[in-house]
Amino acid sequence: MLNQNGRTAKLPDGPIVITGGAGMIGSMVAWHLNDACDRDDLIIVDHLQHSDQWQNLCRRRYSDYLDRDQLFPWLQSGVKPGAVIHMGAISATTERDVNLLMQYNFKYSQALWQWCARNEVPFLYASSAATYGDGAHGYDDNVFDPLRPLNEYGYSKHLFDLWVLRQVAQRVTPPHWCGFKFFNVYGPNEYHKQDMASMTWHCFRQIRDTGKIRLFRSARADYADGMQLRDFIYVKDAVDVVAHFLAHRHTSGIFNVGTGKARTFRDLALAVTHCQERDPAIEWIDMPAGLHGRYQYFTQASLAKLRDAGYTAPFRSLEDGVADYVRHYLTHPDPYC
Repeated sequence: MLNQNGRTAKLPDGPIVITGGAGMIGSMVAWHLNDACDRDDLIIVDHLQHSDQWQNLCRRRYSDYLDRDQLFPWLQSGVKPGAVIHMGAISATTERDVNLLMQYNFKYSQALWQWCARNEVPFLYASSAATYGDGAHGYDDNVFDPLRPLNEYGYSKHLFDLWVLRQVAQRVTPPHWCGFKFFNVYGPNEYHKQDMASMTWHCFRQIRDTGKIRLFRSARADYADGMQLRDFIYVKDAVDVVAHFLAHRHTSGIFNVGTGKARTFRDLALAVTHCQERDPAIEWIDMPAGLHGRYQYFTQASLAKLRDAGYTAPFRSLEDGVADYVRHYLTHPDPYC
């Protein structure tokens, strides 16, 4: 593949393991490696629990599929992968089973990190902007200790970030490693996520089926209805970042993956309706009681660390990302990438 200066950047030799490879981001990482890098020596690891999730793999080229419980026996068989891209996790922000989150978002991730450190295999993993909580300490990816996530999912991701930093301080690391604090990712192959799918997907379906988009009323006086702000990033841009660091192994660290520009939910609704050539009819609904005190009213990635690490590519605007998603996927009979 070519780097952003037009020079060749070499991907690791050996098979590339992608955990969560049938999920939204994982399957799109596989898409990028197939189409942009002509790599099909991929080991897809997942634990399929949704009836349609297999469709995320239908157009992918890969050499093997493993259930998440088969991964460690495979690793111990003597095969040395070129890299492990760990996108697998329980990603529902509404998950309340802390033991389950600890098992798969923390302990499983620890075990993979330790294996990669012992065997000198690059390790890239998914963190989350949910680690930032209510944003009281900003969205700087150099700040960790004072953060207080708003939900159990965010805490499980934050806990692993903190553990990684302790491993770094003790110099117990893979030869190259990166964590990615993904902000609000939307785009193809998220359909199995249902309630946890992006607001872009929900807005599209609502305007198509009912002629209206339902948005939460604000419960804070400093935010008008629909003016809650999020950093929405198109999934194709998110996986470009992952692929860049997979090929450029001179810099390790934990990086924000967002556009650096917060946009309102009203902006999102208008972008979706524009692509469907519909009038922007919005119905305001009360926020569910379970989200009070757990809802982020503002997120915006600081990109200074990412840019300093050499990632200089621009990110799509909300309007451009939504247009590609709606026109090339959501309005097609087969919406899978």
